[in-house]
Amino acid sequence: MTMDQTSTTSFPVEVPTEVNLRFSKVTIPYEILFVGSCDPANLTNILGSQNLIRYRNYHEAAYYLQHLIGSGVEELPDIIIGDYIEDNTVEGSNFGRFLKGHSRLMTIPFVLMESKQTRAIESAYSPIVDIDDILRSDITREELFKKILLLKKFKALRQFHCQQQVPSVAKGSSDRRALYKIDGIFKRIIDILIASVAITILIPVLLIIAIVIKLDSKGPIFYMSYRAGSNYRIFKFIKFRTMIPEADSKLSKLNSRNQYIPNGKNMPVFFKISDDPRVTRVGKFLRNTSLDELPQLLNVLKGDMSLVGNRPLPLYEARTLTTDRHAERFNAPAGITGLWQISKRGQREMSVEDRIALDIDYARHNSFVQDLQIILKTPKALIQKENV
Repeated sequence: MTMDQTSTTSFPVEVPTEVNLRFSKVTIPYEILFVGSCDPANLTNILGSQNLIRYRNYHEAAYYLQHLIGSGVEELPDIIIGDYIEDNTVEGSNFGRFLKGHSRLMTIPFVLMESKQTRAIESAYSPIVDIDDILRSDITREELFKKILLLKKFKALRQFHCQQQVPSVAKGSSDRRALYKIDGIFKRIIDILIASVAITILIPVLLIIAIVIKLDSKGPIFYMSYRAGSNYRIFKFIKFRTMIPEADSKLSKLNSRNQYIPNGKNMPVFFKISDDPRVTRVGKFLRNTSLDELPQLLNVLKGDMSLVGNRPLPLYEARTLTTDRHAERFNAPAGITGLWQISKRGQREMSVEDRIALDIDYARHNSFVQDLQIILKTPKALIQKENV
């Protein structure tokens, strides 16, 4: 197919007879399939034109991929990057289903380039179009390569465990993927409804907490930091400040008090200490009652997080969890509460492996029904017995 050919109204469809879980090791620079009408100047500068395949719309891109598969080509694009789909979620949704309907395309990441439109619709768009991430327009070469590698790994791990749970990959797995998608849509609806109502009702409480924080110690009311969430998506995380302003700079001096046992010569995977000296008087109360987490409802409304999921991690923790053994925990949505919170939150004896095992268990088996069960159990887990 050439780029001048006209596309039809539907995508080519293949019913896979087997799932190929192997993905080849690619050499730098990666090969990218770009779909859209704009000029991806930054991508051209990063990769060079020889590594950038361009098609104007998703119909043409689908036929190109179908041609590669039919020709028996071993190497496929390492990632598919789309321009904003102008008011056409149907086209993007069809393309997402097309990728999931081909055994060799299931592990290719599908992302969108950042724009005002994609950021505005991201919170409702992702579960419908099955996008894996939104790339910043100023992403660097190194950041892009790391993102491609991680997304490919996450998708391969997800597909592997989907196959383990559903040996039949014909109609059965298609039904399971459809169920996951429906769960995702319901999950997003519940997130928006509960977060909106909660913020409205809690406005007086939020104002009181803000005033008390300001009176208790010098510094900003909110603490914001970058966290890695679902698919290692990095976003600005917000909570009420519970520590002294210079708390981050004192972190390295407290490594010996970490309740999580360091893993060999590597940095500890998680960091948490009992009776942290950096915590303020008001901060201790907020942390023990989980009131410091309330501003994360704004992250939920933005689509950065869900009400239920695996905790988004500080970048210094997240970078130690990119091996095959641990990376699967990022396949789950980032959440305010989750299995860890209702199971062992605040317990001194919890190990690194215990916490990661809970995260991976949620990533593999999460469902809308399970989320409701976790939400119902969360109030009981809000009050911590330990000062951690």
